[in-house]
Amino acid sequence: MDKTPDTEPRQSWTFSRETNSEIRRAAESGIYDIRGGGAKRRVPHFDDLVFLGASISRYPLEGYREKCETAVTLGTRFAKKPIELKIPITIAGMSFGALSGQAKEALGRGATLAGTSTTTGDGGMTPEERGHSDKLVYQYLPSRYGMNPDDLRRADAIEIVVGQGAKPGGGGMLLGQKITERVAGMRDLPEGIDQRSACRHPDWTGPDDLEIKILELREITNWEKPIYVKIGGSRPYFDTALAIKSGADVIVLDGMQGGTAATQDVFIEHVGLPTLACIRPAVQALQDLNMHREVQLVVSGGIRNGADVAKALALGADAVAIGTAALVALGDNDPKWEEEYRKLGTTYGAYDDWHEGADPAGITTQDPVLAARMDPVEGGRRLRNYLNVLTLECQTLARACGKSHVHNLEPEDLCALTMEAAAMAQVPLAGTDWYPGKPGF
Repeated sequence: MDKTPDTEPRQSWTFSRETNSEIRRAAESGIYDIRGGGAKRRVPHFDDLVFLGASISRYPLEGYREKCETAVTLGTRFAKKPIELKIPITIAGMSFGALSGQAKEALGRGATLAGTSTTTGDGGMTPEERGHSDKLVYQYLPSRYGMNPDDLRRADAIEIVVGQGAKPGGGGMLLGQKITERVAGMRDLPEGIDQRSACRHPDWTGPDDLEIKILELREITNWEKPIYVKIGGSRPYFDTALAIKSGADVIVLDGMQGGTAATQDVFIEHVGLPTLACIRPAVQALQDLNMHREVQLVVSGGIRNGADVAKALALGADAVAIGTAALVALGDNDPKWEEEYRKLGTTYGAYDDWHEGADPAGITTQDPVLAARMDPVEGGRRLRNYLNVLTLECQTLARACGKSHVHNLEPEDLCALTMEAAAMAQVPLAGTDWYPGKPGF
């Protein structure tokens, strides 16, 4: 009689089914895999930190009866007109081209209702976005797609993009099916042809040239607009220090959990640092140059809830930026579209389809039929609600730590649940007063 084994045969961890599937795909096609979204691997993140709420040794604030302020001002160093936000949560740069016009309008509507800013992304400024964004940050990228001085002046701030968390050292991609007549016209590209953005700015080779560029932008905008510099998480201490010395008003720091419309999968998963590992070195650079809080730090990459916001602020950030979460709030990757996601060869929550231009939710597409499914008024309402919830959650945690302003949160309010998170965030491992690398140990 045959004996049935007690256990199933073990799959190889190194050569897993997913790994073998990718090997077969590469062997068949001869091209690398392109997808959207952010890193899917599990890396140390904000979930590995917890707050130490007040009890006897600390005095908490009483619920909603005692105020906990949330306002933040960005660009106080040199700009004549800094941006004043009601909440420390902004909308990250996502281009028209990657997103539909309706989605860009919805982001502007939601940000305005919540009292915060949104950002253009690559490819220029659309009338819908400018018209519905009370505060709009204009991204100035290596590609220069859609860039013109008039739009620089119409913006409320300018963000020079040096790097992005999903692909530090790499340029963006926009496949031909998303380059419609309007997108091609704005970017001065041929319609329907795959496009790959430059990975570095054409007119500088280092921080000295960056300083010159910042001065040029200030002259163009009469020194009114705050100048942000966005860096991908790779060498956060040195990149932050050089951006400060080049004259930036605001540093935007994007970790590897940050998403993208399209790039190589090998970039998304194997280049850059987790967001948690980026914050303290950047803050240290600000402190070493006596610029912490004078030059504001905006952190992005994997922000999902009010706890993430509060933890980033406690580690030294002035604000956070959300991208993927904002799209989910609008209705992207909703399970109601699962049947259509299956037809695309993916599933809701995988984010693999962003580059293909066939998003059934009408958000990451240029197909007019699909884009019409995205109601910008309803999307703006949903985004406003989500931003309000993030803010309330952040306030709740700050009150529990006895803080009357969310910016009063500090590393002392945190401890780590894992050795890795303790080392990255430089806060004590739970139950100890030690973290790996702590001076004196």
